[in-house]
Amino acid sequence: MHELSIASSIVEAASEHLRQLGEGRITAVHLRIGVLSCVHEDALRFGFDLVREGTPLATAALVITAVPVRIWCPACGLESELAGIQRCACPACGQLCGDIRAGRELDIESLEIVPEHDAEPAATAGRDV
Repeated sequence: MHELSIASSIVEAASEHLRQLGEGRITAVHLRIGVLSCVHEDALRFGFDLVREGTPLATAALVITAVPVRIWCPACGLESELAGIQRCACPACGQLCGDIRAGRELDIESLEIVPEHDAEPAATAGRDV
């Protein structure tokens, strides 16, 4: 289950970012995960729940946005989203395409951090895992 090591990396990266800020509590981690990334969402959530215990993310939510596969077709010059991954062909002209433009992501998009002296979450910029 490689999702456990991914979850550990997410917690480590977010905790390090919080250490650099100097204070606060992370209330949510927003991820972008491509459908081609080979990450099983339920396994990642399970791993995240395990590794966040005893860290500044102990009560943080894991918010996942699935990124669909998008390809670029050299024949017709269109970038298109694929309905499935069984056949990498342009939906407009049917040409087989291997230029994948999206769908492999595994990124921390943002963190919601509540400063110790504040009750409102503040989003911070993302970083790759």
